[in-house]
Amino acid sequence: MGILADAILVVHFLFIAFVLGGQGCILVGAFRRWTWTRQRGFRVAHLVAIAVVAVQSWVGMVCPLTLWESTCRRTAGETTYTDTFVIYWVSKLVYFDAPQWVFTTAYTLFGLIVLASWFIVKPEKRKQPFP
Repeated sequence: MGILADAILVVHFLFIAFVLGGQGCILVGAFRRWTWTRQRGFRVAHLVAIAVVAVQSWVGMVCPLTLWESTCRRTAGETTYTDTFVIYWVSKLVYFDAPQWVFTTAYTLFGLIVLASWFIVKPEKRKQPFP
């Protein structure tokens, strides 16, 4: 179970990298004319990803990946998180501790940035189906 927990941790990290790095790529891609950053599928997935995070935070829901990883670690007899995944790792990596509302605000603001970039760096138009 410890290996499964580690795999979930990697997936969680990749999800966060997709949300943060994806936004960076969208903004840089606008200036560098990267067409892939305007692909509708990528943009929808990116917007949905941050929307899920923001809504989970608003309703006080712990991320399912965090719960699944913690369950696997507990089953394997390992130590689990005492708080949410992001709070735990931000605290570990940056030595910054903040109340949950700070993270909720950050997620919401980032979500608004992603949404605004939908209109500023417009995704490609839908392809018209054949008549």
